[in-house]
Amino acid sequence: MTAGTFLLYGTRVVEAEPVRLSAGSLSADFVNGNLRTIRHGGTEVLRAIAYIVRDRDWGTYEPNLTDLIIDQAADAFSVSYSASCLAPDGNRLGFRATIKGSADGRLVFDVSALPENDFETNRCGFCILHPIADLAGSPVMVEHTDGSVVATKLPQLIDPWQPFKDIRAISHQVRPGVTAECRMEGDTFEMEDQRNWSDASYKTYVRPLVLPWPYVLPAGQPLSQTISLRIAGEGKAPAAAVASEPVRVELGEAGARLPDVGVVIYPEDVETALANLSTLAELGPQQLLFHYDPTRGHGLDALRAFARLATAYAAETTLECVVACAGDLDAELSGVADLVRRAGLKLSAIAVSPSVDRQSTPPGSAWPECPPLDVIYAAARRAFPDIRLGGGMFSYFTELNRKRVPADQLDFVTHCTCPIVHAADDLSVMQSLEALPFITQSARAIFGAKPYRIGPSTIAMRQNPYGGATKPNPGGQRIAMADSDPRHAGQFAAAWTVGYAARVAAAGLEQLTLSSFTGPFGVLASSGEPVAEGSPRPLFRAIKGLCELAGLAHVAAGTSDETKVLALAGRSASGDTVVWLANLTADDVQVDISAFGRGHLVMTPYEILRID
Repeated sequence: MTAGTFLLYGTRVVEAEPVRLSAGSLSADFVNGNLRTIRHGGTEVLRAIAYIVRDRDWGTYEPNLTDLIIDQAADAFSVSYSASCLAPDGNRLGFRATIKGSADGRLVFDVSALPENDFETNRCGFCILHPIADLAGSPVMVEHTDGSVVATKLPQLIDPWQPFKDIRAISHQVRPGVTAECRMEGDTFEMEDQRNWSDASYKTYVRPLVLPWPYVLPAGQPLSQTISLRIAGEGKAPAAAVASEPVRVELGEAGARLPDVGVVIYPEDVETALANLSTLAELGPQQLLFHYDPTRGHGLDALRAFARLATAYAAETTLECVVACAGDLDAELSGVADLVRRAGLKLSAIAVSPSVDRQSTPPGSAWPECPPLDVIYAAARRAFPDIRLGGGMFSYFTELNRKRVPADQLDFVTHCTCPIVHAADDLSVMQSLEALPFITQSARAIFGAKPYRIGPSTIAMRQNPYGGATKPNPGGQRIAMADSDPRHAGQFAAAWTVGYAARVAAAGLEQLTLSSFTGPFGVLASSGEPVAEGSPRPLFRAIKGLCELAGLAHVAAGTSDETKVLALAGRSASGDTVVWLANLTADDVQVDISAFGRGHLVMTPYEILRID
């Protein structure tokens, strides 16, 4: 592979190109045994139909495909293959899949599985993804397993639980005069709103979560499921966009100020940060977010380290404090306050969250023992009466949506996101940006105008609320729920980061944290990366650009194709406008910047570009 690939992705491994299948107006991309981007007449009908096998920590197996046959005819296509999943204990699940599509708008995906041994899993079966663009809040018909049919709507605001259960089929309008019915057979399905996790989809999946998991598939007992998509109607297809047409950038009105930018600092990162103070100053974050977790051994030494950095670099400081809730809350939190004073650490704010709330409580699960949040916040306020108090979740919006904090006791609300909870391919990670406006709109619907912070949000997962631990990734692969991700070291992360800031800019955040300074989530390189150890990763330039925009008035900035290019703009008090563009694709993209009195330019893959 080329050095350019390494610079883009932090790895020389390139994802396999999808195989485009087509039958009349119907098309789909075949990728690693599953279907992506299922379209009719150019309109996306389903984001994916995938046969998924998950382990006890909700990690996803990568099946080994054999006997693959793809037959593309003039007005039909068919695919067949065998596959197997090998568990860490040596047990194996094999399955046989067939896919057939025809020009009359019918698509059938059938899988028959056979465990060779007793096979433990949290989920084994189909997941169907409906896109959110143009479908959020739209009417659907839901047929249940008892045969009843209900006219309803997909949620507009993010549903914390399952909007639909006991599903046999879902129908929606593709465009005027054209409908799509997706029928699911072989088990009971239900839907969850995957925007909770920043996935850009509604996911209909097999086996209700109220049933026990993990569960065992008995050896030798076959398991069969079928997904049938039927698209009917003669509605006019929308005019196809000209592929060579430049993406147009447009500016609107100025609004609220753009947020301060933070970096998260872990105790083990402090010495490196102190040794690179000039680099930290060049980056220019307005906020340092100190992660403090007594349940993992953090104590006075960690706080003293934070104090040294806070003295050396002038910024606002927030302590992200995990509360063990193991005994008397006043004693615990006043103890933290005493250690902060002894360390000489000057704080601008503290954010607190119970340790148990870092683990998710899925539907059907028992909530863990935990003092009421209002009692925890009251104790934190007594311990830290003179600084701002924040609360929320140190995990994801999912957990905040399901356990909504009493915000009237708080000075700000906070949560994180992570794009690789369910899938880690390049397309899914970039598509996760589509879900961010729905997250911020839903948070505002819950908490109103309460000051609102997001982060640390990074591509890699810093903690796993859904299993025992994040997935180690020593091979630098694209792995869901991984504790590190190679793309963080490449230009890909820079584009994702600017795109993230662009998608949440309208929410009026007071702080946005999208990196640490060092380590797997940092802006400085480790050994074996596309740039030299200790030098700035491509992400550095993205974070530095966001730091420079902080405090400027947000200027509404849009593009004619936000799946390709996103724009973020700020205006200074003197009227000067700064715009950052991010190419979200692996292709060169022509961009029309005549709105700035200029012509066209070409953005290279995952390029970020500043326009003054």
